[in-house]
Amino acid sequence: MKRKLFPICYGTALVLFTAYISLDTFVLRTAYQTDTTQMNTAMFESLETTQPSSETSHHSRHEASALEAGTAPQTEAQTKTQTEAPTEALTASETRADAGDGQAQITMTEYYEYNTKIYVADVILPSVQALKTAFAEDTYGRNITAKTSEIAAAHNAVFAVNGDYYGAQECGCVIRNGIVYRDSKGTNDVLCIYADGTMQVVSPDDYTADELVNMGVWQAFSFGPGLLSDGQITVTRDQEVGKAMASNPRTAIGQISANHFIFVVSDGRTQESAGLSLYEMAAFMQSLGVTTAYSLDGGGSSTMYYNGQVVNNPTTGGRIKERGVSDIVYIG
Repeated sequence: MKRKLFPICYGTALVLFTAYISLDTFVLRTAYQTDTTQMNTAMFESLETTQPSSETSHHSRHEASALEAGTAPQTEAQTKTQTEAPTEALTASETRADAGDGQAQITMTEYYEYNTKIYVADVILPSVQALKTAFAEDTYGRNITAKTSEIAAAHNAVFAVNGDYYGAQECGCVIRNGIVYRDSKGTNDVLCIYADGTMQVVSPDDYTADELVNMGVWQAFSFGPGLLSDGQITVTRDQEVGKAMASNPRTAIGQISANHFIFVVSDGRTQESAGLSLYEMAAFMQSLGVTTAYSLDGGGSSTMYYNGQVVNNPTTGGRIKERGVSDIVYIG
């Protein structure tokens, strides 16, 4: 009897422990901070008086990292010759939206590459201060989610994409609208968007979150990986995020020049669209002239919102349906 009792007790304990971990990871909601609508704009005020030296310093960081890797920064013209230009766009539209201190120019274009529908937003901002982020329910926490379109509508966004789903991770730098919410070192590449309108992908070992804010980081994400640096593809052909499939719906953000951003969302997991690998996303963005690019959360999270509508085909559980996410990146 004792021989049977131990495996029964052990098995029961294992099932209960697994159930608790699953609930804690995917179900139980924990609010760490409510009312996260505040913004730290002090870096923009200091930028007005230090912009020339700050730009020089920031560009020198890019050049130093390129030299350490044995490559020199490429010009936009050199970058565009790396891959063939994408096929002719299927549709295109343009709008100008109030961005507080000026007009944001947003050009939407749809492509069909790699047997996949790809949606591209070319965004030119008067200031990167117009590129904002928001949490589901305006609350920083764990397993607090809402659809990208719902968060965007609540913040009067003209354009939005899903963020890095910080709420599914226990570590990794989280800086949003200039405020540090998590200063815990993770293992993923960190995307930094600076107050001068430039982007840079750094190692999680390089800086603390507080150091990044002091350096002028307006937004920081911890999903990744980085896709392009100085116009060069930084992922391998078979590289993937965790245990994800090779072809997926994807969301990525890139940059051509200061305050000139490219957002890309692809469909996937449907008969009409196979989805993209990380390498295919990187190569596609490189063909658009993007010099720095970074992968945000993909799969069922991948959603692009524009002028009150979801423009792509998000997939959840095999159906065309939006999935709740922790956060968004938006223009508004």
